[in-house]
Amino acid sequence: MFSQRKGIVILFLFLAGIINYLDRSALSIAAPFIQDDLSLTPTEMGIIFSSFSVGYAIFNFLGGMASDKYGAKLTLFVAMIVWSIFSGALVIAVGFASMIAIRVLFGMGEGPLSATISKMVNNWFPSSNRATVIGLTNSGTPLGGAISGPIVGFIAIAYGWKVSFIAIMLIGIIWAVCWWKFVKEKPSDTSEELKMQEIPVATESKLKLTFYLKHRTVLFTAFAFFAYNYILFFFLTWFPSYLVDARGLSVKEMSITTVIPWILGFIGLALGGFVSDFFSKKFAQKGVLFSRKLVLVTCLFLSAVCIGVAGLVTTTVSAVTLVALSVFFLYLTGAIYWAIVNDVVDKNNVGSVGGFMHFLANTAGIIGPTLTGFLVERSGTYTAAFLLAGGLAVFASLAVIRFVRPIVKPASQLVPKDVNLTSKTGV
Repeated sequence: MFSQRKGIVILFLFLAGIINYLDRSALSIAAPFIQDDLSLTPTEMGIIFSSFSVGYAIFNFLGGMASDKYGAKLTLFVAMIVWSIFSGALVIAVGFASMIAIRVLFGMGEGPLSATISKMVNNWFPSSNRATVIGLTNSGTPLGGAISGPIVGFIAIAYGWKVSFIAIMLIGIIWAVCWWKFVKEKPSDTSEELKMQEIPVATESKLKLTFYLKHRTVLFTAFAFFAYNYILFFFLTWFPSYLVDARGLSVKEMSITTVIPWILGFIGLALGGFVSDFFSKKFAQKGVLFSRKLVLVTCLFLSAVCIGVAGLVTTTVSAVTLVALSVFFLYLTGAIYWAIVNDVVDKNNVGSVGGFMHFLANTAGIIGPTLTGFLVERSGTYTAAFLLAGGLAVFASLAVIRFVRPIVKPASQLVPKDVNLTSKTGV
């Protein structure tokens, strides 16, 4: 399906996603140990979880702009080095304030990942394959979350939680060195360029970035992505503690149990792009955005129902099953937000617009974990947190139906840019 060079790009981006979520979810797995060591309350732990998203959300946008200006390869190389260093730096934290500072800097490093993946996919693959490739590359993230439980949990039990953070730091640095050596920014020869399957044009017109940033298709796609991230961050940060505190699991049992939703998430994210591209071909006469919305609305709604009901059931098995199904349906939509941006935004702005959308979406990571910690501390249960996450996603799925529409590009917003005539055929 893909050439060897394209396969290498997919492999490295896939591995970057694994490392990204291995590092990111490590804190939630080690949280019971860290909370005891540093005498942190649930509210303080929630603020620490949220502090990651302060740096992360800002650098979603700045990282996207950097990928447009400096290239996705360099941007992702620097990002990986930065987040790996500050992942390991958690071992020198001495209290609440230092934990927050390190997590903000760690979030800044991780921020550019998704926008740079989107930019690399835009550089290397034709529009007919982009949702599929985005789904494949991003499917590494839930797999990273899946292996985080066993790796961090068992290392923490055997050698202490600090050793696990040093180990995952080294993995990221090794990846960065290999990425710089083996991956190119764009296809380097005419044969690869001819495989991009774009319509021949003599002049490429670039729209002003501000046009996209205030367009409701971008804004409401970002809102749906916000609801997606609200559920995801709730699962990512608080689900391990929920299993220990509310369901009475040991840390060892929790480390194994958290693998189940992540594995389903991996399957969902890997399949989501294929499903979207399949429907885009099946309903080609209705436009590509119809197929994107069909998958997004249906699966986000199902995810919302599952996560909401999970807060009401009384057994551990039913709660874990419903959360796993919620994560599966959630991740089926994971490639769609980026595919919409790639579909409606010109290639000169795709990194910046994707980063802006990701920035808005990841404010959920600032609000959600702190709000969850507050609700848990005040109510003594997790029920309200589950219901809030589900309700928000229901509302967002309905908003997509109403407000996400094809973007009409007015001539007044165009910035002409001369380019050479190209003819592109084949895959």
